[in-house]
Amino acid sequence: MQGTYLNRIKAIYSNPIVNIKFITDLLAKIKTISLKGCLAQIFFSHFFGVVEVILLVVMAYDRYVAICKPLHYMNIMSHQVCHMLVAGSWLGGLIHSIIQILITIPLPFCGPNLIDHYFCDLQPLFKLACTDTFMEGVIVMANSGLISIISLFILVSSYAIILISLRKHSAEGRRKALSTCASHITVVILFFGPGAFIYMRPSSTFTEDKLVSVFYTVITPMLNPIVYTLRNTEMKSAIRMFWNQNHK
Repeated sequence: MQGTYLNRIKAIYSNPIVNIKFITDLLAKIKTISLKGCLAQIFFSHFFGVVEVILLVVMAYDRYVAICKPLHYMNIMSHQVCHMLVAGSWLGGLIHSIIQILITIPLPFCGPNLIDHYFCDLQPLFKLACTDTFMEGVIVMANSGLISIISLFILVSSYAIILISLRKHSAEGRRKALSTCASHITVVILFFGPGAFIYMRPSSTFTEDKLVSVFYTVITPMLNPIVYTLRNTEMKSAIRMFWNQNHK
C-alpha cells in the first residue's frame, strides 16, 4: 500500500550530519568545527529539515486521498506518483539549502569564533559576522517562514477536508480513519512546533533556542520511528503477545 511506502520513507529522515557531530562532540574535550564544516552542517540540516516538511505535506495528501477518495486511491497514488513526490521533496530541500548557503558564504568573519549553540545554524553564525546581517536575517526568515506557512496551510486544509468528510462515515469508519491519521498528526506537532518557534520569528538571543533545537534535531527524529512503528498492526500484535507472555 502506497501509504505504508510513504511512512517508511518519512521515518528514515532526520538530520544525520547534526546528530553525528553532536555525538562526536560528546566525546571530545575541545569542540571545534571549520567554517567549511559549519556551512556543510547548515546545508544538510536545512536540506533534511525541508525534505521532512515537504514529506509531511505529501503524507497529508496521501491521507486525504485514502480517506476521501478510497476507490481511486491506487490510480491517484501510483508508484510513479509517489516517486515523483519524493523526488520533488528532495529538490525542494536542495533549492532551499542552496539559497541559505549563498546568503552566508559572502559574509566576512574577522572577530569572535565562538558560536552560542550546540551546532552550526544561520542565526548564531550571523552574530559572528563583521557586518550588519539584518537583511540576511530577513531573507532567511522569509525563506524558511514561507515554506513553513505554505506547508502548514496545506496540512491544516487537508485535515479540515478529512474531518468534514468523516461526518458522512459510520462511527467505526471515523475511528479507523482517525487512527490512520494519528501518527502523522503526532509527528506534525512534534516537528512544526519547535521549528516554528525557531524559524518563523526574527533573530533573537533566547537561551531557550538551544533547548528547542535539541528537541527538533535529536528528540523528534528519535521519536519518528517509534511513532510510526506503534501504528503498525503487526508490531502492535507482537508487543501485545510479548506483554501477555511476561505477565502470565
